[in-house]
Amino acid sequence: MPLARSLAAALRSPLLPFWLVIALLPAGRSSELGTLLCLIGTILLFVRHPRALEEHAGARLLLVLLACYVGAALFSSFDAVAPGKSWGTTAGLLRYVPLGLYACFAIRRGDRLRTLYFAVAAVNALWVADAWLQALTGVSLGGHAEAERISGIFGADNLKLGPTLAVLAPFALWAARERWGRMGLVLAFVLLLGPVLLAGSRAGWLTYALVALAFAWREAASARRFLLWCGAGALLAALAGTLAWHASGRFHERMERTLAVFADEPQGLDEALTGRPAIWRASVRMAADHPWNGVGVRGFRYAYPDYAPADDHFLVAEACGVGEGACHAHQLVLEVLSETGAVGLALWLAAAAIGLRAWRRQAPAARVRAFPASVALAVMLFPLNTHLAFYSAWWGLLFAWLLGLWCAALYVVEERNA
Repeated sequence: MPLARSLAAALRSPLLPFWLVIALLPAGRSSELGTLLCLIGTILLFVRHPRALEEHAGARLLLVLLACYVGAALFSSFDAVAPGKSWGTTAGLLRYVPLGLYACFAIRRGDRLRTLYFAVAAVNALWVADAWLQALTGVSLGGHAEAERISGIFGADNLKLGPTLAVLAPFALWAARERWGRMGLVLAFVLLLGPVLLAGSRAGWLTYALVALAFAWREAASARRFLLWCGAGALLAALAGTLAWHASGRFHERMERTLAVFADEPQGLDEALTGRPAIWRASVRMAADHPWNGVGVRGFRYAYPDYAPADDHFLVAEACGVGEGACHAHQLVLEVLSETGAVGLALWLAAAAIGLRAWRRQAPAARVRAFPASVALAVMLFPLNTHLAFYSAWWGLLFAWLLGLWCAALYVVEERNA
């Protein structure tokens, strides 16, 4: 199904409110328009069908997973260091319930799921084209490029292109594979690789590598073929990296900073990780002082000055503002531990176990249908990486959107059974 036709179908169908969340992501809070429309749609659904939850296992799974996610925030708010911020954040998380429920009921058929996948791929294609334009000319729909990396449609003051493009890459790669076969998959991989590299986010690089591994495993019918696919992907990435090293000053500077990890100087690791080890050390101290329910969800920035040295780089130079320090832990496990404590971590682990069990219980055909959403959610949550804040308004919305889509995708029915 061509991207243009799928996009047109999404615009005319009940998928529009849910798709708008992704389409408007670069516009910041404007993406909440889709959330609002999903809320209205969910209310209308339950007015007409009060017992709708009994008919959809995916919707019930979503409620359980969101209960763990919101529950961690709720428990952390009782003695938070910034009670107003934590309670306000917890209340705001409730908007994800109608968002996910709308997805489960709007995407009940296989044809609608495929339409949404292609429509998200169309958004990805726009971002990629815009990023290439900025890489070649210095200007994009988001304005001029940032000094050290391209920022694409997101703009130079919102450096989320790399991680977001990498997380949503499974939809573009899946669409290319469906439309043009393996050659389409390879071409899409290369076209996405350039912007992901030039966006300069090391977290985005690792995320995209994980996506590539997932697709290589899917294409391979044996361990030998998997290794061949991995080798070919590594070769393409090396060639692209070499070209970017010589052709892009931004990428060259970013790699120089990354390679500082191998320097003999003690500050090499700290420079390579952009000062994050200091943030992680402060996170560990926060978790040790507030072991059960943390400092409160989104309370990290308020507690940070008490756990960082007086000359801390983030306190005196940058981050949220001079004197405020780091905004969040920049790592999922440390974010959960420092802000929601052991109770929050237990709830997150319980949600992971419940979700994995639900996925394993599905038939192979259901897993195949949910493959792009499963990969996107898995790489977003991969713990051995740096992360944006999962309880922030923006990254949290993308996470909740993917969670709702995944629960919907696992339980779609074929048209003949709909």
